[in-house]
Amino acid sequence: MDWWLSFKDWFLGLGEVYGVNPVIFGSLYVGSIPFFTLSLGWVIKNIRQKKPIAIPILLTGVFFISAYLYLIIAGRNIPFWVYLFIMAMVAFGVISTLIKLRNSGG
Repeated sequence: MDWWLSFKDWFLGLGEVYGVNPVIFGSLYVGSIPFFTLSLGWVIKNIRQKKPIAIPILLTGVFFISAYLYLIIAGRNIPFWVYLFIMAMVAFGVISTLIKLRNSGG
């Protein structure tokens, strides 16, 4: 159980080093999942009904990047590789979402 305490101390210490509250980041990350899913469903529904999709797509994007946006805005002295990782995650998410939209009949 010492490894868990060591890990927890290390993880929470990252927040102090980089100016990001891990609880806020984690809450945004996990908390945005249902909203992302609902807004993606809204996009699919609007595509099928041939309605405008601008607002649902905008909301889907905001929910997808909310935790990363917090990291970019609140963080300080973030290593460059983290930004590269965020860009890769966003690119993967966009591609994955586009595939879901195409497979849904859109």
